[in-house]
Amino acid sequence: MVIHHNPDCGTSRNALAMIEAAGYSPTVIEYLKMGWTRPQLLGLLAVMGAGPRDILREKGTPAADLGLLGDDVDDATILAAMVTHPVLVNRPIVATPKGVALCRPSERVLSLLEQTLPHFTKEDGEVVQTNGG
Repeated sequence: MVIHHNPDCGTSRNALAMIEAAGYSPTVIEYLKMGWTRPQLLGLLAVMGAGPRDILREKGTPAADLGLLGDDVDDATILAAMVTHPVLVNRPIVATPKGVALCRPSERVLSLLEQTLPHFTKEDGEVVQTNGG
């Protein structure tokens, strides 16, 4: 199990905490430090059945300044920008034997886990009923 994680992001921290609370010890990749490779992103996207635009983060990134938000921008351009600017990839992306997903909201990670907990309390105090146990 792998989580592509940004420790400064509450959604990413909550997803990681849910994984750990369910008893897993995931490999944590701080992608802002490690960066991305084109093959790595293409592999994740293939398993997700998604394209680069599906994981493009707009908020708090240079996406608009780089001209990536127009409908005419192709996938290759977005992908190249993501390799150059790792912050353009939305987070967290979690990979487990059950699949790969962008886990926004954080409770989306629960669909990727074999085991969960009856409930989980997020950082902000919101209680998520996990239907696990």
